[in-house]
Amino acid sequence: MVFAEAGFRVVGIDLDETKVESLQRAESYVQDIPSEVLARLVSPDTGDGAVNGRLSASADFESLGHADAIIVCVPTPLSKTREPDISYIVSATDEIAKRLRPGTLVVLESTTYPGTTEEVILPRLQVAGGQTLTVGEDFFLAFSPERIDPGRTDWTVRNTPKVVGGVTAACTQAAGALYGSVVDQVVPVSTSRVAEMVKLLENTFRATNIALVNETALMCERLDIDVWEVIDAAKTKPFGFMPFYPGPGLGGHCIPVDPRYLAWKLKTLDYDARFIRLADEINLAMPMYWVNRVQDKLNQNAKPLNGSAVLVLGVTYKRDVDDTRESPALDIIEGLLNRGAQVTYHDPYARTLEADAYRLSSIGDSRLDDALRRADCVVIVTDHSNYDWEKVRDLASVVIDTRNALGKEKTLAPSITEP
Repeated sequence: MVFAEAGFRVVGIDLDETKVESLQRAESYVQDIPSEVLARLVSPDTGDGAVNGRLSASADFESLGHADAIIVCVPTPLSKTREPDISYIVSATDEIAKRLRPGTLVVLESTTYPGTTEEVILPRLQVAGGQTLTVGEDFFLAFSPERIDPGRTDWTVRNTPKVVGGVTAACTQAAGALYGSVVDQVVPVSTSRVAEMVKLLENTFRATNIALVNETALMCERLDIDVWEVIDAAKTKPFGFMPFYPGPGLGGHCIPVDPRYLAWKLKTLDYDARFIRLADEINLAMPMYWVNRVQDKLNQNAKPLNGSAVLVLGVTYKRDVDDTRESPALDIIEGLLNRGAQVTYHDPYARTLEADAYRLSSIGDSRLDDALRRADCVVIVTDHSNYDWEKVRDLASVVIDTRNALGKEKTLAPSITEP
């Protein structure tokens, strides 16, 4: 969108034809982009110099052969054994190599381990078309990590500094020129490896600090201390402290995944990333911790978890977004179901929820009040801003609040609520 608004002709390529067709109809499937804004860029060019017609979508890779710059933004998930899966990067690179034109700039934005750009992409492009090509002369190759925080409006593509690292100095210069035309600040670094490491450091920093505060919450429970009060007091220090908050576990496509890419790479170099491993262990254990809290609270009220009606509020990985990838709600619901609970959920951003072991649909908005009354326990997993927390407090008999959504001043009597 930003490139098209700046005057570039942009083609989005995706194997998911439903997304391609949606874009061709100027219907946005991304929450942060209104369809009416998209329509202004997708509709046919009127020839009057407006931005109309500058953005299109296709499932055909032939468009690569006409591009001056190609940005690779494919997924980089973890495998079932929690190891990096870069098969999408390899597949995309092979398609580019078949159609690489002289002078083309290729930029990888997909999060990956340090060395991927040089070790995986570069060799494939150097022999594109059966020729031996020189990077920095015949084509240009760089890495530039995406820095998108879904749902935010204060930090956007345009005003968030863009890190760029090329395989050669000329590659860095070319990629910097491209991004410099659409973002306010480009931050060049010496190599693509440095740029790859920047992204991993950013999200490993968050993952390990979240693990620290999650463990702090566990310690405060043992010590009979309100962890939220501790954090609120600690963050008044104007230096040397940055507040992080405990919760149901990590979610989204970055923070739970990216540190594992770094740990995997270091393992190949015979180094054990112990800090990352420990943080991963703590964060992965949080969903089951909350399942245990539900069971303990019901037991205190002379009810077994098996057969009890449990209502989960919010299943997306963060507030006010429609993304359920790696959401801790998935594991919490599975844990509850495995113990015999009768689980329902409500989320205004996720009307259906699929996991390996189950498929559920959100209860309707009109049924929410009745569901709150009938539930043996309500579990707040995602604190969407459009929930009426006062109503939740008034209607629910037992609440497990993983996000402190009710707040200290709204906390129920100790016998029927969690901090």
